[in-house]
Amino acid sequence: MPVDAHRLIRKMRGGAQAHLIEAADGHCYVVKFFNNPQHRRILVNEWIAAVFLRYLGIATPEPAIIRVTPEFLTENPEVYFQLGSSRLPVEPGWHFGSRFPGDPARLVVYDFLPKTLLAHVENRSDFLGTLAFDQWLGNADSRQAIFFRARLREWLPAYEVHPQRLGFVAQMIDHGFIFDGPHWRLGDSPLQGLYFQPEVYHHVRGPDDFQPWLDRIIHFPEAVVDAALSQIPSAWLEGDEPELTRLLENALRRRKRVADLLANCGSPRTKVFPGWPNK
Repeated sequence: MPVDAHRLIRKMRGGAQAHLIEAADGHCYVVKFFNNPQHRRILVNEWIAAVFLRYLGIATPEPAIIRVTPEFLTENPEVYFQLGSSRLPVEPGWHFGSRFPGDPARLVVYDFLPKTLLAHVENRSDFLGTLAFDQWLGNADSRQAIFFRARLREWLPAYEVHPQRLGFVAQMIDHGFIFDGPHWRLGDSPLQGLYFQPEVYHHVRGPDDFQPWLDRIIHFPEAVVDAALSQIPSAWLEGDEPELTRLLENALRRRKRVADLLANCGSPRTKVFPGWPNK
């Protein structure tokens, strides 16, 4: 169900000019607007990526469709796009929200951790699963993630840890440039989707290190694709349904190529995986 925007908290960095907004359900969301400077297709990509990643078991924020009303825009005049010296209005309607992992006034969220702390992120192996995902769906951007300290059982239910144990959790965010962003095509670059801190990949020795995510991608259910597609607001598509359907069909055919795409990442030329045996 869509949820209404309630209060602007702050603007966010980035080309889409997202805003952090408190919604009527009491949660806060990083909202990318339908008429953002990057293209409305960015919202489609974000929704599909969120649904797919959650099926794969990779930590990512819960998505939501956020309704922005004319009344909200009147009450929050700082909600707008800045393009050079011009201000452009945000259009009322349906927009994409990525849930913030807590109260922004109390929870510290980092978009970078130094090496010493990165090594202690409990789910850092998710960076491998996400690289397989990014190679599969042609993420033309570098991999983005956020980090926060929390009770691990609440955020990583599959992990066998004490209910009160605290630790750093990573969530994979900002998926608007899968499918090469608004171009909706699948590229084969071995560098696409890489995280800027290569330490997360240094223990990779071969394809087995990408399990179980590699098998989950190879056997990815068409029903999950159909479910994601059915949840996208028609206003985000504006007649692009046939092109999106073809794109997703191509993505399904591409599933069995992901192991080869990852092997290309591990070639001596890229040096992404220093422990990957050279052939």
